[in-house]
Amino acid sequence: MHELINWLVNTIGALGYPGIFLLMAMESSVIPIPSEVVMPPAGYLVQQGRMNMGLVILSGTLGSLVGAYANYFVARWLGRPLVIKYGRYVWITEEHFNRVETFFLSHGEISTFIGRLLPVIRHLISIPAGIARMNHWRFSLYTTVGAALWVSILSWIGYFIGQKQELIAEYSHEAVLGVVFFSILLASVYTILHRRKLRREAGAA
Repeated sequence: MHELINWLVNTIGALGYPGIFLLMAMESSVIPIPSEVVMPPAGYLVQQGRMNMGLVILSGTLGSLVGAYANYFVARWLGRPLVIKYGRYVWITEEHFNRVETFFLSHGEISTFIGRLLPVIRHLISIPAGIARMNHWRFSLYTTVGAALWVSILSWIGYFIGQKQELIAEYSHEAVLGVVFFSILLASVYTILHRRKLRREAGAA
């Protein structure tokens, strides 16, 4: 972990904002690069005066959106059968895909926002959205807001903690637990309101 964080600090420092963009685009697609080891080093560089926090968050958010759209368009073009068939070549197991698809179908389009905050689901939530041909504007909005929130949390963790890798791991884990709780609460509220709306519409009909 120590060597990885040092390498990422040096790499991000050398590549700058395009490096953050590229790493987060990879993280948001099917390449397993955890955002928890990308954004905190960038936040540390902000604390050192070598980067700007606004541009760090913007680069990470835009990278996440581009990576998410890569998954979205591939899934929209291939369709569900081919995603399942060829997904194993890019670390997408049928079990993981079924879990994410169930999450998407259960919570509707807002799941693209909630999914950006959840481990495992974060990398794959764009695939069922693409298969369902979700509206581009809503997909962009939910994905951008969710990604910006998560990127901001990790960047500020790196800013306040610095290079103390054991604390980065600890606080990143606590951040994951916090956003999972928030996501469960948000999904529950959304589901209740959505069901009430459906009952009212059925009663009116």
